[in-house]
Amino acid sequence: MTDLKTDVVLRGDCVETLRGLPDRSVDLIFADPPYNLQLGGDLTRPDNSRVDAVDDDWDKFDSFATYDAFTRAWLTECRRVLKDEGSIWVIGSYHNVFRLGVAVQDLGFWVLNDIIWRKSNPMPNFKGTRFTNAHETLIWATKSREQKRYTFNYDALKAFNEDVQMRSDWTLALCTGEERLKDADGRKAHPTQKPEGLLHRVLLAASRPGDVVLDPFFGTGTTGAAARRLGRKFIGIERDETYAALAERRIAEVIPASPDDLKVMGSKKSEPKVPFGALVEAGLLRPGDSLYCPRGEREARVRADGSLISGDLTGSIHKLGALLENAPACNGWTYWRFKSDTGLRSIDALRAEVRAGMQ
Repeated sequence: MTDLKTDVVLRGDCVETLRGLPDRSVDLIFADPPYNLQLGGDLTRPDNSRVDAVDDDWDKFDSFATYDAFTRAWLTECRRVLKDEGSIWVIGSYHNVFRLGVAVQDLGFWVLNDIIWRKSNPMPNFKGTRFTNAHETLIWATKSREQKRYTFNYDALKAFNEDVQMRSDWTLALCTGEERLKDADGRKAHPTQKPEGLLHRVLLAASRPGDVVLDPFFGTGTTGAAARRLGRKFIGIERDETYAALAERRIAEVIPASPDDLKVMGSKKSEPKVPFGALVEAGLLRPGDSLYCPRGEREARVRADGSLISGDLTGSIHKLGALLENAPACNGWTYWRFKSDTGLRSIDALRAEVRAGMQ
């Protein structure tokens, strides 16, 4: 693979710059493309003051067809540069997210989730003619339907969410206050700057320290700031020199977390598989040793082949536990105990010892 420069902001057209990146070179993509708002005149508040809406040239397209062609062009290049075990996040509002979704699926990506970002402080609907637009949608997808492996730090997100499974609706505030970048006149430097908290959650969910994160619509660098803070590498693409310069200054001021603080809760599914017989092979248990149920009133003996026997009943640690409890199933690792100097201990502790040696 061609050497890939990271932690850089590349100036230029999104599609043309993407074409210069190597195949299968990035681990994660976060894309916040133009909304194509199709605004038809100024938006004013009840006091007739003008709302600072998204009316920049980069958000203007001649037609839906033009927008769709642009969307498919940059998504095609993103799919090329994404690693085979990578994933992509695309965010949009009701103006464009449905068109984005069609393009994502048509180009072969496989949608894993749609995430609703519920804004806790949305802009009101000043005219009172529609519901207050209080959310945006993120599409999370893998490179293809056949892709079986991708990064999802499930246990880390559960810990992040106070040991409750993370849901697909996220409540976060719009970017305001000190986080909002301002120009020399005190006005918003970028009309759609995303809160860093949103990118923190995306990167925490779908990447690992050291991964390369690509943002083809970099703006003022929220993705880069979050990546630097979380120990990820980034590549940003931005055609507006003012935005690119702001992004570089912003990211330079970010203090990365220490490597120890970047470690996340591991998933048991990703740990090496250890059969019960491996404990016998390692000498942590020997043929003839006794194991006990959690309360100690039932006993079984270990046999040389890693099976257990209790009276006339025999079977694996799982099968025998289920038979003794008259249950349809049993997790033998958490059911069986061995005698130690401190009392009965779970055999899962012995499995952890074997697993540590494997790693």
